[in-house]
Amino acid sequence: MAHTLLNCLLREVAGPERQTTLTDGHLLLGLPRSGVLLRVALRRTSLLGAHRFTGPVHEETATGRREIDWRRLATYTHDELFLRTGVRNEEFLEQVASSHRTVSDALAARGATEREEHLDYLASEQSLLFGHRFHPTPKARTGDADAWRAYAPEARASFPLRHLAVREHLIAEETAGPGATDVLDGRRADVPDGYRLLPAHPWQYEMLRSHPALREALGRGDILDLGPGGRPFAATASVRTLFDGDTFLKFSLNVRITNCLRKNASYELSGAVALTRVLAPVLAGLEDRFPGSALLREPAYRSLALPGPDGTPDRTLLEGFGVIVREGLSRRLLPGTTPLLAAAVADEYPTGPAHLSRLLDGAGPGTALDWWDAYLRLLVPPVLAAYFDHGLVLEPHLQNVLICVDADGMPAQVLFRDLEGTKLVPEHHADTLAALPPEVAGPMTYDARRGWDRVVYCLLVNHVAELLAALADLHPRLEAGLWARARATLQAYADHHGRPPRLAALLAGAPLPAKANLLTRWERRADRTAGYVRLPSPLAEDVLSRSTR
Repeated sequence: MAHTLLNCLLREVAGPERQTTLTDGHLLLGLPRSGVLLRVALRRTSLLGAHRFTGPVHEETATGRREIDWRRLATYTHDELFLRTGVRNEEFLEQVASSHRTVSDALAARGATEREEHLDYLASEQSLLFGHRFHPTPKARTGDADAWRAYAPEARASFPLRHLAVREHLIAEETAGPGATDVLDGRRADVPDGYRLLPAHPWQYEMLRSHPALREALGRGDILDLGPGGRPFAATASVRTLFDGDTFLKFSLNVRITNCLRKNASYELSGAVALTRVLAPVLAGLEDRFPGSALLREPAYRSLALPGPDGTPDRTLLEGFGVIVREGLSRRLLPGTTPLLAAAVADEYPTGPAHLSRLLDGAGPGTALDWWDAYLRLLVPPVLAAYFDHGLVLEPHLQNVLICVDADGMPAQVLFRDLEGTKLVPEHHADTLAALPPEVAGPMTYDARRGWDRVVYCLLVNHVAELLAALADLHPRLEAGLWARARATLQAYADHHGRPPRLAALLAGAPLPAKANLLTRWERRADRTAGYVRLPSPLAEDVLSRSTR
């Protein structure tokens, strides 16, 4: 936890304000408004400034040096941010503590049940014990601890869904094509005529079951509680997206995880289906051009439309019971490959069988470079083509990408997922957006500049840089060469596609946008309005040439 807080302070506070020094194998980091100077040993430096730390954090004082724990560091962070922004955040320290408890519980539970694991998709989803290393509260969660243990991916949770039978006229749903809701309708055979099946996350059902309108509908028989049953579902890394070995269902959960209450807003329900429908030709074209990539569609949602006092569907129930159907892996996965969550492959600490160190299994630098080249060719071009050719902003951060590897652990395909973060640039999609309700179209868009920042952050800073770091941990002398190959991949795309100005600036060494997770959390802003800090780029030729001398 202390290292995670230091990462955030380095990236968003001390780094931009030039309050850091690397000396004698240590980082010195100053908090100028608080008058605090921190020191930590370095395991490895990074061209991007995303250094690896080791050992405890110390504070330099007038009387000497003293070790501080994560609680003290959280307090120093709290005080510095208040002095810097003038904004108070009474929740911050408790959220840091919540994140620490979750990590501690996960480590204890995993240690007590440790087992030899084979390379497996679900194991990769459930291996993220520490979370985002540039987020101050990566595992902060509301909700009862016992419920978390029953439903959390870190606990390898698997459980049956709760099933409701709802009169047809009280069902809200949209589909992008025929058969899109078959995975919902086929889950139970005991649904009476005139009713439709609505699966519910059992934890969400417990949180909503006392809602007056729901109780009344159950009492008069408009809704039948069929109880738990059917094939068990397992929690994936996002907690609320569940997987039964074939189907993904993305549920609402009225709990806060990291920043946000994890419910499917009504515009997100409609937006997922609308994007699946309107992007069908674009996605098919991209997959023809880049056969090693695909995006998992979200062709349907279903929810409960019980009228509220004004006669319109009660929003709490509509959003609370909303479930989005996501395509299963079998629809897009290349034969003979194993999908692995990219965040598990790139994790700073090897907490599961999908980690890059286990995929490479002691291989030398040559094999590591071959792995990297193969992966960059799969990942980077389709994301750039989506933006420049189609005004489509994909969100390929580590938790939204699956790396599909062959029997030798080499990348063979990438799968993108989660349409919630996929956006349209309005000038490319004016007619499409005009045909949608404004409350759906608005959240579905980014202007071109904000869209580019999102693409560069997710693709390069969150994803490429973190996978590169995992490779550099294994072979530290390769770091500059790994960045040079990332640059070459970007350069090749630019040379073949007219050198778009935004990409030309990136290749010239323009600063890279990094999402300001610490400041966003401190100011309690929505993720969509998160700001960015600018990082010195390791992509410029002169930087790379200096680093290889």
